Amino acid sequence: MAKSRAEVRKEERDRRKTDRKAASQGTDNDAKAPKGKLREWFDAMIFAVIVMVILRTLFFDLFRIPTPSMEKSLLVGDYLFVSKVHYGTRTPMSLGIPFTSIYLKGLSFPFGRIPGFSQVKTGDAIVFNWPADDVDIIERRMHYIKRVVGLPGQTVSVDNKTVMVDGEAQALMAEMQQYWLVYKTDPRVQLNRFDLEELGIKDVIQGQDQSVVQMVATPQAAETIASWVWVDRVEAAVAPANSIYDAAMYPPGRGWTPDNFGPVTIPKMGVTVDLTPASWEEYYTVITRYEHHTASANADGTFTIDGQQATQYTFEQDYFFVMGDNRDNSEDSRFWGFVPMDHVVGKALMVYFSWDADSMLPRFSRLFSIIR
Repeated sequence: MAKSRAEVRKEERDRRKTDRKAASQGTDNDAKAPKGKLREWFDAMIFAVIVMVILRTLFFDLFRIPTPSMEKSLLVGDYLFVSKVHYGTRTPMSLGIPFTSIYLKGLSFPFGRIPGFSQVKTGDAIVFNWPADDVDIIERRMHYIKRVVGLPGQTVSVDNKTVMVDGEAQALMAEMQQYWLVYKTDPRVQLNRFDLEELGIKDVIQGQDQSVVQMVATPQAAETIASWVWVDRVEAAVAPANSIYDAAMYPPGRGWTPDNFGPVTIPKMGVTVDLTPASWEEYYTVITRYEHHTASANADGTFTIDGQQATQYTFEQDYFFVMGDNRDNSEDSRFWGFVPMDHVVGKALMVYFSWDADSMLPRFSRLFSIIR
């Protein structure tokens, strides 16, 4: 019996409905199909990179100590955990590939900082971008780590190796090092290498005078050596003034040395200073390089800032005076000046790993040690 036209249309509708249901079930099954192992690893890697970028951008960063300028507090090969949140995280100043030195040159963003929960304090070991680096974008400048010696508004000087802050002498911390002169009672007496190594002393210089030995040591090591029977006395080795130091100090031309330096007053945000030939030498770099003004000293003894004659200048941010713990082997504020607040990356908190290149082994005793 022939089907009616109505029955044919109904069968066609049922067939299409069945086809759509089958297609839908096939799609659902495909969506629920398990991922391949390669896809799972790829997704996990992408997730880990995203998390690491967020954490290192906002909360902390990792750095390695490349030079001995902070010994013995921090050793070459120490890997540091640096907190960005203590002083407040800086907002990004450039656009580039994370964890690399690759970035878009010519593109920069203005400085900003998320409020932190701590102020920079005297004695803090801070990581910062080296102000003297010639890279245009601040956050792309070389990273340094030094210890804060002077805060904004304080006056710092060095008197025969003793650091003075606002006229008060600052004692060396236990793990700081400097050069000492050891005067022997008998020039024929030879140093015992093993005794020196027990005190952590490796750098020993014997000059023409056999009765005097120069060495790099901590204050405690120098005190111990002074108690030895063949030692007459131990004194700090003070560098004499010479033309090399005169040109290398900040500012140059004042006859200063690393051991007799200053005084200089550290710029502080909102503080106004009178412009004189002496203050101009100290703050010209601050005014032009760090606070981005055009400025010049005129032949008649006056000063021009942004095209206007000026007799005073008001600082626009805070600055710090920093030094290395290895005082005689450190390029620091004595040589290139103040650290602007917008260059400060964070506070060094902990050594999470340490590698001794000489022995080709980790320094297990330094793992997860707190930075003092």
